[in-house]
Amino acid sequence: MIETYLKEIASITKRGDAREESYYSTLESLLEEFSRVKRKKAVQVTVLPKPTQGGNPDFRVWDGKHSQVGYVEAKPPKSNLDDLEDTEQLQRYIETFPNLILTNFYEFRLYRHGKIVVSVLLARPFIADKLKTAPPAEHTEEFFALLEKFFQFSLPQEFTAETLARELASRTRFLRDQVITAELREASTPGAKKILG
Repeated sequence: MIETYLKEIASITKRGDAREESYYSTLESLLEEFSRVKRKKAVQVTVLPKPTQGGNPDFRVWDGKHSQVGYVEAKPPKSNLDDLEDTEQLQRYIETFPNLILTNFYEFRLYRHGKIVVSVLLARPFIADKLKTAPPAEHTEEFFALLEKFFQFSLPQEFTAETLARELASRTRFLRDQVITAELREASTPGAKKILG
């Protein structure tokens, strides 16, 4: 499963004209196969789902029973996840989505409720990029454990006051930031809030 995934990612990279989206179907297949083979459960993966109140991560994962498991945000294989982690987009996703994987298709980071839980380097991207061959898998068991932890997550069926407050707070922060951004954009527009004519 992992060897096939890494060979396909390397093959796409080798062509030299791939965009981030070119790798999506390979990651989608890996997530579905992992759940089917290792967990004996089918999942559905929506690639480029409709936007949510917190933004639009690249993948939404469902448990097969219409319950949302989590989201995956993918970046190009050469991306340095340390650099991306501090961007406004990623900070918003990490704070808004309680179960999120950030990946560059070789490194995977799992976040729970705004905190990084585990990070696994599955393979070295420079091997595919510079040597034009599939990199050997590293830390396979840790990677499987990361995916298992991701798939085990579920939103509580019944909210306690604390879990409801936590969920609402993350959405409120996002909405506050959106309102402030819109107000600042409008305030900097020439002629804004002035009577013209």
